[in-house]
Amino acid sequence: MQRFSPQEIVETIRMVQMENLDIRTITMGISLRDCTSDDLETLARKVYDKICRRAARLVAAADEIEREYGIPIINKRISVTPVAIVAEGTGTSGYARIAQALDRAAAEVGVNFIGGYSALVEKGATPGDQALIDSIAESLATTQRVCSSVNIGSTRAGINMDAVARMGEVILDCARLTADRDGIGAAKLVVFCNAVEDNPFMAGAFHGVGEPDCVINVGVSGPGVVLRAVEAAPEADLGTVASIIKRTSFKVTRMGELAGRAASEKLGIPFGIVDLSLAPTPAVGDSVARILEAMGLSRVGAHGSTAALALLNDAVKKGGAMASSHVGGLSGAFIPVSEDIGMIEAAQAGTLTIEKLEAMTAVCSVGLDMIAVPGDTPASTLAAIIADEAAIGMINRKTTAVRLIPAPGKKVGDRVEFGGLLGYAPVMAVNPETSGKFVARGGRIPAPLQAMNN
Repeated sequence: MQRFSPQEIVETIRMVQMENLDIRTITMGISLRDCTSDDLETLARKVYDKICRRAARLVAAADEIEREYGIPIINKRISVTPVAIVAEGTGTSGYARIAQALDRAAAEVGVNFIGGYSALVEKGATPGDQALIDSIAESLATTQRVCSSVNIGSTRAGINMDAVARMGEVILDCARLTADRDGIGAAKLVVFCNAVEDNPFMAGAFHGVGEPDCVINVGVSGPGVVLRAVEAAPEADLGTVASIIKRTSFKVTRMGELAGRAASEKLGIPFGIVDLSLAPTPAVGDSVARILEAMGLSRVGAHGSTAALALLNDAVKKGGAMASSHVGGLSGAFIPVSEDIGMIEAAQAGTLTIEKLEAMTAVCSVGLDMIAVPGDTPASTLAAIIADEAAIGMINRKTTAVRLIPAPGKKVGDRVEFGGLLGYAPVMAVNPETSGKFVARGGRIPAPLQAMNN
């Protein structure tokens, strides 16, 4: 295991105690490919048994690392092989029982979320994919810890607009079935373009088919640390600011790899990647928006926000890449509305709109994240927002995602409450014009030309 100098240890203690530095998640990826069966009940039992066996000591090991190194580990999570792949042989009904088996296993081992109730349909859907997508709303409404994702596009395949249209309907169904909780079902569902196989962050984590049988991935979050570093250089030019952020993310990434390798050693499971993503929380001092404002914006959403975010995202990635040879996942900066107090305040003030957020997603880690919209928003409008975001990802060869919450019974200016890391958010306006005929055309938006070689 790599050794740290006394100075680095002191810096880490300061960052933990004063700057909200933490390990946001240790996520164990578990392959379910050896659990396949043509009988649904047998599959559900095998899935439950394998997760409980593999992850039995995950939470205990994370707690030991917290005590040994003094570094808070906020979440312990599990990701599994996309369930649509594993369940294909059981037929096309009853998939919610698999979600319930995942939920029971997650509760048994003590993790807060389990991801991988997922389908990959960027070029088309099999009957198993369709069955899983049809079951998402019921599955998320009847479980506490299960998270779901669907990949509807990629740079190589284009955008599956039939799947996009269906996901607009599914998001509405998820919100409707959890209306008593402000539509939280939709907050546990992510629609991706260019989804990655080693993402440790929820709700979009799944264990890719190219991954080993079991692996440990770590997600580090340090917006408070970066904010303090930027605030300490109020007169620096932007090139110097970028260098400051790179040095800071270097230190944070080293700490994340230390925790990941310690977990790997304790559990006897390979270490995968460290994801250095500035994932904010509603807590004061833990905001990506505040970093952008510290660069000189009066409020996030002002002109210049996209440029400031581009600088931040690039510097974070460069610093992380210098610190570790195993940086992966979605490393960069997240801009979820409900999980970032600066984003929440800007949305409430009207300076941050969905259109401005969409522009910013061209340069951030993921996309339109944790955005509450009116409950009567049509499915076709939700689908069109997904299509726009997927187009940004497809053309720019990057991961983009959409996590929208059509808040049941709520209108623009109302507020939804989720609690914990999911926070709260104002309901934001969507464009009133219709995209229904465009979405209804279906088919596939072709991939951009890359080259005529494999």
